[in-house]
Amino acid sequence: MPGQPKADNRPPYARIAGHYRDLIGSGELAPGDLLPSIRALANQWNVSTATADRAMKLLRDEKLVHGIPGVGTEVMARPVSLASGSERHDRSSKTKSSWGVGEKSSGHTAGMVPAPKDVARVLGIDPGDDVIRRSRVYRDAHGIVSHSTSWIPAEFARVLPELARSERLKGGLSLDLIAEATGRQVEQRIDEETARIATKEDLELLELDAETVAAILVLTARFLDVDGQLLEYGVDLGAPGRTRRTTSEVLR
Repeated sequence: MPGQPKADNRPPYARIAGHYRDLIGSGELAPGDLLPSIRALANQWNVSTATADRAMKLLRDEKLVHGIPGVGTEVMARPVSLASGSERHDRSSKTKSSWGVGEKSSGHTAGMVPAPKDVARVLGIDPGDDVIRRSRVYRDAHGIVSHSTSWIPAEFARVLPELARSERLKGGLSLDLIAEATGRQVEQRIDEETARIATKEDLELLELDAETVAAILVLTARFLDVDGQLLEYGVDLGAPGRTRRTTSEVLR
């Protein structure tokens, strides 16, 4: 069976769907490409045609492919994706880079600033107290992916002064450096997603015209240590038109 992982315990239909999902995600299968017929899939993977059809249905439900009568199953144009700060943290723990496929970051700025009211509430400090603010813009071939801001307790500047410098960090994300320098690692993560009409400040950060009216997705993540103390508060402003998609298997 093509590309089947040795220790993959998922049902056959999920393995087949996962195989083609990976090919589509990597760009090896491009929009307009045709997948094998149901009968060909069944033969290649040594499964029933019903199982092969179920795999294709899963990909259709995820809007990755669509069926064309008399032609076959065609790869659709991929939605322009939006990654969360939590996904970037997970990615960095494995690769030491927060960039997704085809992404780059720019406009790295940092400094010690007075905490805005909403940030102070999350950090448990008074508005106007010192807080480290780090920001950057993520881009891919489609343009801006998101504007990302990390709010970090001021205490960490004593052991990691580079956190307050306007330059790209070396050796991983801020949370990686904090864990290495202090031993305080992320033990709990609280994610929230909120949709709103972009404010004037949002539009400026996303480099959009001031007259633009658009809905954006705001992704926040609180990263806590074993004692429930906040290590970082991340806020990502997703550019308009970006799609958030998660995939999970349903256990029966």
